[in-house]
Parts: sequence; C-alpha cells; structure tokens
Amino acid sequence: MTEKAATFDEVQTRRRFNFSKAFRQYGTAVIFLLLVLVAQAQSDAFLTERNVMNVLRQMSGIGVMAIGMLYVILTRGIDLSVGSIAALGSVTTAIVVQSYPMPVALAMVVGMGALCGLVSGFLIAFFRLPAFVITLAMMTAARGVALILSNGQPITLGEAGQSLQGFGTSFSLGIPNPALLMIGLFVLAFIVLNFSRFGRLVKAIGSNEEAVRLSGISVPWYVMSVYVISGALAAVAGVLVTSRSGVGSASVGAGNELDVIAAVVIGGASLMGGSGGVINTFIGVMILGVIGNIMNLAGVPGYHQQVYLGVIIVVAVLIQNGSTLLRR
Repeated sequence: MTEKAATFDEVQTRRRFNFSKAFRQYGTAVIFLLLVLVAQAQSDAFLTERNVMNVLRQMSGIGVMAIGMLYVILTRGIDLSVGSIAALGSVTTAIVVQSYPMPVALAMVVGMGALCGLVSGFLIAFFRLPAFVITLAMMTAARGVALILSNGQPITLGEAGQSLQGFGTSFSLGIPNPALLMIGLFVLAFIVLNFSRFGRLVKAIGSNEEAVRLSGISVPWYVMSVYVISGALAAVAGVLVTSRSGVGSASVGAGNELDVIAAVVIGGASLMGGSGGVINTFIGVMILGVIGNIMNLAGVPGYHQQVYLGVIIVVAVLIQNGSTLLRR
C-alpha cells in the first residue's frame, strides 16, 4: 500500500513538473497568440499585410538590441546603455557616411558600439564592478557624446547616405529590409547560443559561475564579450533607425533600454541568469510590438499607452512565471 502511494505521488510530481516545464517553454507563445486574437477582434486592419510589415519594421531596432541584452542577462548582467549607444550609432552614421565609403562607415559605427561595450564589459568583468552602475554611466556618457557630435540637432544623411536610406525603406522577399536583418541576426544568435561552445558557456556562467571558473574557463573574458556584443548590436539598431528616417539624431533610443529588457523578460529569461532563449526573446519583442499596435489602432492616447503597457507587461510576466508561483 505504501509502495503504491509512493508510486502515485511520484507520478503526480512528474506530471506537475512536466506541466510546469511546458508552461515555461510555451507560455510566451500562448500570450502572443492571445494578443493576436485580441488585436484582430479589435480591428480588422491588424492582420493586413501592410500592418504586419509595419510592426516588424518598427520593432527591428528593439529586436536587434534584445539579442545583445539576452546574452548579457544570461550571464546575470544588465546593460542600461543600449538606447544611448543606439543614439550614438545613429549620429555617428550620419556623420561618417559623408566622408567614407558605406561599408567602411558602417564598420566604424559597429566598431564604435563594440568599443562602448568593451569599456563597460572590461570594468564589470575584470574589476567586478556592478553592471547596473557601469552601464548607467555608459548610458549617460554615450548620450552626451551623441549630443556633442550633433550639437543637439538632427543630421540628415544627404546624398551620400541615399543607399542606406534606400535599404531602410525597401523590401526584400516581401519583408522590410530592417526586419529581414533583424530576423537574420536572431537566426545567427540562435545558432551561436545553442550550437557553439561560446553559447553553452554563456548559459553556464549565468547558472553557476563558480563551477565554470573551477573548470579552468576564463570567465571574465566571456562576460566582457557579451557586453561587446550588446554594444555592437545597439549600434546596428541605431543604423537601422537612421536608415528608416534618413536622419541621425541623439534622441534615438531614448527609453529603449527598458523596452528591450521587458522584451527579454517577457520572453522568459531570468534576471538571475542562465535561463532564456532566442526564439522566446523574438516572441517577446513581437508581443511588445503587438501591444503598441493594438493601442494605436484603438486610438489610445500616447500618455495613456505608457500606463497600459506597464500593466500588460506585469500581467504577461506573471502569466509567464505563473507555474513557478503556484509551486511555491
């Protein structure tokens, strides 16, 4: 009788565990599908090709930054500087395209973003300084440099940047080029995170940094590298925004760091590190895009949207982590 009871308890435990795992794995997708249904019920215009492509284009910058943020969060870090680095990338793009060939100019912009990430990552990884404080300092400094370089004024791409602006406003394979680039980067990030030694170690560092260190791995180099990746991708996001608008501006990316973090967390990534995936992060980005689009189609005033967005994000995270809360 005791053995049967024990067996029954084990089966029930396994069932609860499997349900919890499935909920964590597919909860983000379920939330996304529910939002799509709500959006379509709200407006017949939501699922039109034009509107869907518009959402993808608008979220391309946030999506690219979310990739870098995911890598940082997986190591139990945080990067508050992505929005400001995107602004610096936007302004730098508008300046350097006037003097250098486009490939060289874009390489310089991405390198500048990587350098910002390198500075932050070096101080965080090798001096063990708090990521929150260091990236907050970089957020302020990068925005300040962008304002200095632009004199606080928008800089047009001009004739030299027509090819870049053409890229940002054109389509390939029926998809806006900025969105197509974002999707390509998500695919690359998925491959690196799941099928490379680097990706496995990034996850392992967030799960148990001391164990990785004791196995002979130089943890600081890997921690620093994720901030370099985040900085470089933030600069790419700045380029994408500039390619769409044709203007480099120090106001680009203002407040985007919070949207990016929200997208990664809605995607199921844990701020305690070691847990998170590229596909769910992409869905998290799309959830934010759908929420904003629903409110625009419903005619919700801009100031009210901020309040509703905050509430919806909290509800989405509660649903995403509902199984864990119930277990407790």
